[in-house]
Amino acid sequence: MRRYILTGAPGSGKTALLRQLELDGYAVVEEAATDVIALRQALGVDEPWREPGFLERIVDLQRTRELATAGRAVAFFDRSPVCTLALGRHLGIPVPATLLAEVDRAAKTYEPTAFLVRGQGFVHPTAARRIGVEEASRFERIHEETYRELGFTLVDVPAGPLAARVSVISSAVSDV
Repeated sequence: MRRYILTGAPGSGKTALLRQLELDGYAVVEEAATDVIALRQALGVDEPWREPGFLERIVDLQRTRELATAGRAVAFFDRSPVCTLALGRHLGIPVPATLLAEVDRAAKTYEPTAFLVRGQGFVHPTAARRIGVEEASRFERIHEETYRELGFTLVDVPAGPLAARVSVISSAVSDV
């Protein structure tokens, strides 16, 4: 199985890309962090990223979702454990051993090429996404640095219309 990661800042359009790739017949895996945040907020925790175990909850959900893609030739992941590491760095959260182990595993199980989805120049805030454009740009750089540090090759997916962005991804995958 070939596992490709879509990474980038919040609000860059990864989910829209994932939806189109899914319609194109690919297996897709949803982002875990947003769902972890939404669930904890529904349980009354306003800022779940401040709770102990936050990063571990994300890793557990990512792993569970990854297992659901077994048997598929190609799958696209909206984020990965490497993104969770970048999130921990961005938030200044100590990185737990479970996350480091998952990052190590990710470097061996995901394709060495990941897709860096560039921001579109705006961010629509949500209860889980409390980030502006400037902070999103800083967060994008942290993602880029983290992936490169771990040896991933990043394919730049520039801002633009959805069809053009999907084409960048489809072309890179078909060239493999």
